[in-house]
Amino acid sequence: MKYFANKLIAWHGKDGRQGLPWQSIRDSYAVWVSEIMLQQTQVATVLERYPRFMKRFPTVKKLAAAPLDDILAEWAGLGYYSRARNLHACAKQVMEEFGGQFPSDPLLLEQLKGIGRSTAGAIAAFAFHERAPILDANVKRILARLFGIEGAIQEKAVNDQLWLLAKKLLPKNAVDMPVYTQALMDFGATWCTSRKPVCLSDLKKCPFAKECQASLSDQVLLLPRKAVKAKSPEFDCDMLLLRHGDSVLLQKRPEKAIWGGLWSLPESAWRPKEKNSATPSEEDPIHLTTKDLFKLVLPDEKRATALKTCQPMERGPEIKHVFTHRRLWMQIWHVSSSDTVKFSSDNLKWIPLRQLGKYGLPQPIKLLLQGLSLARGDDLKN
Repeated sequence: MKYFANKLIAWHGKDGRQGLPWQSIRDSYAVWVSEIMLQQTQVATVLERYPRFMKRFPTVKKLAAAPLDDILAEWAGLGYYSRARNLHACAKQVMEEFGGQFPSDPLLLEQLKGIGRSTAGAIAAFAFHERAPILDANVKRILARLFGIEGAIQEKAVNDQLWLLAKKLLPKNAVDMPVYTQALMDFGATWCTSRKPVCLSDLKKCPFAKECQASLSDQVLLLPRKAVKAKSPEFDCDMLLLRHGDSVLLQKRPEKAIWGGLWSLPESAWRPKEKNSATPSEEDPIHLTTKDLFKLVLPDEKRATALKTCQPMERGPEIKHVFTHRRLWMQIWHVSSSDTVKFSSDNLKWIPLRQLGKYGLPQPIKLLLQGLSLARGDDLKN
């Protein structure tokens, strides 16, 4: 497709998204933050959160020097928290290995924490005008349809073919790389969409209507093909909402776990969700006592002491949270304590409600605390 780049750039001038805060900038740090934040997050959300993040961490030096808790607190609600941890690690890497300057070579960018091949290409294209291809989900969809590529895009052979096409279609002039790369992203996000591409409506005409193999063969909604996903497993767990006065007991989650590095309610181990159980068993959470619950969620030390200071627990709401590859049902248990039992572990901490905004909280836990009026909504904002 000889004039693909020119046609796409022309399309962007007329129908592409304009005025996004990360457009028309060559600051590699700002480009990098926007690319990471836009991964798996809707543009509308990033439009709100990106300026706030950049105001709090305006340079790679300040991001590298910031405590991880501060970064996670600013990231709260954006999900996929490994991105925030990788941002922190990458910022330190840039400071230590590259003197605080992002390299322009995509191969060097790929060596940085949390930066894959496509993100490296985007940073190189936007910040340094390098002729580097990108291949995110939107671009894969565009190319699979335009060239009628069969096979699931998760297959290595198909993925390799798409990378070759992405490189072959790059504009000849490096100066065109920023607008071309943005155009690719926009075309996939707004026109060549997964379920409602413009070519299946009479409202707009696709600039590639005469060349698109999927359109010509009436396979637009069939391409790209995806591997069949197994049904997401479901799990149950119990969570302790332990309060003393205006403080709540929170636990820092392991960095390599889901919600890694965030502060959450102490919880039991996850167990496969039992469905269609006719009668409750002795292990059913409804039969839990405060002692049973403490045994599930708290370390051995101080359990007996904590029990002496606590009132009988009350069953709270059951919250469902959907992750990418699993679903979790969280049974909340309310317990009030007449004292703040001191734990030796730094991962268990009594936190005043007014200070919750300083900590990164999983979104469902943050909403729970707001919904139960444990803290005002503005107490949880940064």
